[in-house]
Amino acid sequence: MPLANLLTSLMALPKSGSRDAYLRFVNLAGDAALRRDGGLEHVTGSCFVFSPEFDRVLLCFHRKGQFWVQFGGHIESEDASVAEAAQREAREESGIGDLVLLSPAIVDLDRHDLHAGFSCTAHWDVGFAAAADPDAEISVSDESEEVRWFPINELPVQVPAGFSARLERARHTAIALSGTRTC
Repeated sequence: MPLANLLTSLMALPKSGSRDAYLRFVNLAGDAALRRDGGLEHVTGSCFVFSPEFDRVLLCFHRKGQFWVQFGGHIESEDASVAEAAQREAREESGIGDLVLLSPAIVDLDRHDLHAGFSCTAHWDVGFAAAADPDAEISVSDESEEVRWFPINELPVQVPAGFSARLERARHTAIALSGTRTC
């Protein structure tokens, strides 16, 4: 079920080199693409958490990666979809237990190589979006050193290469999904 759901979600995206690469990878690897133990490269789910006005983003300082990034992680056997995995990970890593995705629509695709601190070599990350009240109580999970809100135009220096552009694209897609009008 999660594999068919992911393929349908990927096909709903506009044609692009990234989308086509994901489709090739997922079709070639099959169900193994969704399992942490399915190979050195696999799909992960992540979630960009925005303020309701989309002017701030909640990020975690990733313990292994040593950078600020959106919440996310591996798909577990109980996850019915990659979107559900992303929502679960965001809830676990932010401490916001009632966090809900804006939509099951994909807002970001990012394949990234991993360094020696990881047991796998690459993640094919599929990103989703949620909105949360910046006054909601947050907490830090074992996977992070810190969780903090940042203004969209004042991100910390320690973000992965290309993160700012990805965040902006995800933000614009999330705004469209929410039906919110911003300046």
